[in-house]
Amino acid sequence: MTDATPSDAVPPVPPEVTRVQELEAEVARLRDALLRSQADQQNQQRRFQRDREDLRKYATASFIEDLLPSLDALSLGLVAANGQSEGKAVAEGFRMAIQQLRQTLQTHGLAELNPAHEVFNPAQHEAVAQQPSDTVPEGTIIQVARVGWALHERVLRPASVIVSSGPASA
Repeated sequence: MTDATPSDAVPPVPPEVTRVQELEAEVARLRDALLRSQADQQNQQRRFQRDREDLRKYATASFIEDLLPSLDALSLGLVAANGQSEGKAVAEGFRMAIQQLRQTLQTHGLAELNPAHEVFNPAQHEAVAQQPSDTVPEGTIIQVARVGWALHERVLRPASVIVSSGPASA
């Protein structure tokens, strides 16, 4: 027979101590929930700020995209007027108008993508043809068919390009 001695027995935990432990656990859980909620709120504020900045930066994108064909037409008119001997004054007018329009658009974040002799990048260029070349390495742009445009870092219209396919096979 074994007699349990009072030193071996686990003393009963008073209910007050148990309640304190429960409350401490509840405080820790609530503190964790509060910190997570604050972090979520800060992330949401950062996302809102970033979205607001993007909206401001790219609000004119649609309008500028609508202007690009007109800018192309002006540039073609300048090329045609330069070819005419009696059109020098008209050509100068076209050149000045185009320069002024480009400067205005540039101040609002528009940048021309004219990638002649660069390596083809499908994120910024649209290949309209491939052409063999003994002098231009494969995958390099030989000619720009139509310039592209980017608003800040976002491509509005990729540049239409002709890409080298490398040396012609015999």
